[in-house]
Amino acid sequence: METARDVLTALARRYAFGDLEALITRGTLTADGRSAAVAALCAFGQRVLDLDAEDFGMPEAVGEVPHDLLDRARASRMPQAPRERPRGALASLRPAYALLLEVIAIRWHRRDMAGLVATVHIAGEYLAMLAWEPVLGHAGDPALIGASVGGEGSRFGVPVEQGAPRACDHTRPERSACERTLRVSREPPPGWRAYLDRQHSQVASALGSCAARCRTPCTVMTRLDDTLRAGLTERCKLAAEFTDSALVKLRHAAPVGHGFGVPSPEEVQTAWTRARKSLVHQPLGRKALDGTDGDPYPLPGLPALFSAIATVPIVPDTLLRDVTTRITATLT
Repeated sequence: METARDVLTALARRYAFGDLEALITRGTLTADGRSAAVAALCAFGQRVLDLDAEDFGMPEAVGEVPHDLLDRARASRMPQAPRERPRGALASLRPAYALLLEVIAIRWHRRDMAGLVATVHIAGEYLAMLAWEPVLGHAGDPALIGASVGGEGSRFGVPVEQGAPRACDHTRPERSACERTLRVSREPPPGWRAYLDRQHSQVASALGSCAARCRTPCTVMTRLDDTLRAGLTERCKLAAEFTDSALVKLRHAAPVGHGFGVPSPEEVQTAWTRARKSLVHQPLGRKALDGTDGDPYPLPGLPALFSAIATVPIVPDTLLRDVTTRITATLT
């Protein structure tokens, strides 16, 4: 590499947005009068790569970022106030899962296995909500969910009475989260954000349990017609199988979990191979993964699996690749 521009371009193509921004903002390397624009794109790209969803699409702290990139990021943003518009990932999780697939592939490309495992874990936490989206018409938006899960005969979010027999399979944290989701849209923004941080994934888990594991279904499920209910149950069982798979369990051996080890690429591949063997025991998993052995994606068949659970095709996004393209174009 002969010039500073060559170094900057190489870093951009490695998705090393944070390193690239640091070199520019500290004056180590310059972009010939375009430093501010490149630094803004780098800060935005790093925010998206880190899955800093509360700040997706927010340009105030990073300067000017092209509006088309901001709008695409906002599709995966978690709204930070109860009435914020657009609703982003509460309207649909499909853009978020497309972005997760892109981030997983980039983490693999960079040999960042800790980051990859953390991203896979996030995907597992909300996968049941992705399965419910075709039924709810949204991705578990607390402002809307009551119409689908409340009413007479529903045990969704109903507190367990002291000494009463337990009729619902939800755990106490899940029950508490379900109760909170029915009222949190009327709370001020700090309470709303605390719910998203600590309890929204518990609601996803609870809904998955309703469809896949409940021994005494209430009207959350019985109100659905047989065909819709059967499809939902099949998708939630597959989501649960993925969440319990060897791949997701790698998190507990990584710094993002409870230990200090980081899995190697070979260990990640081995875990995914084991996960695939368990997933094909589910009819939907077998159908989704059939013929994906030659998939060029780093974890072959993962996009097909997410697509089967979502009921629509989900392919890796190109948002971060497009950020890199904008950076390199700005440098030329």
